[in-house]
Amino acid sequence: GASCVKYKSKKVELEGYVFDSMSEAKHYYHTLKPRLEAGEIKDLRMQPAFRCEINGRLICKYIADFQYVDLNTTGLQGQQGCTIIEDVKGFKTPVYRLKKKLVEAIHLGTKILEISPRPYQSKKYSLPSHAVLISK
Repeated sequence: GASCVKYKSKKVELEGYVFDSMSEAKHYYHTLKPRLEAGEIKDLRMQPAFRCEINGRLICKYIADFQYVDLNTTGLQGQQGCTIIEDVKGFKTPVYRLKKKLVEAIHLGTKILEISPRPYQSKKYSLPSHAVLISK
């Protein structure tokens, strides 16, 4: 996500969105966009930010890669339909693990999933020709 340093990653602009890495852009294009078009998920947002406040004090902010409502998933409280937050992550830092627990505890009905960038390194997951690499 935007909250961690991405080594050797290039930003990618695709369909009006700017992604922090090729893997994020590919995850959107090959996984999330088709699910959105099929009606399995709704309310897709890019880089949603979550404030973690306890007793009125801001403890931290957490910026994820994607957020959507999955109509077929049962949430942590047993509800049908669940807000899913996704982070394309190769490595989970201790700070990330703590923020994940905080967000899930404070924002009930929310589940955080880590998406491995590894499958998207395969040649079968290419980006369309209208994707633009943004040099830093």
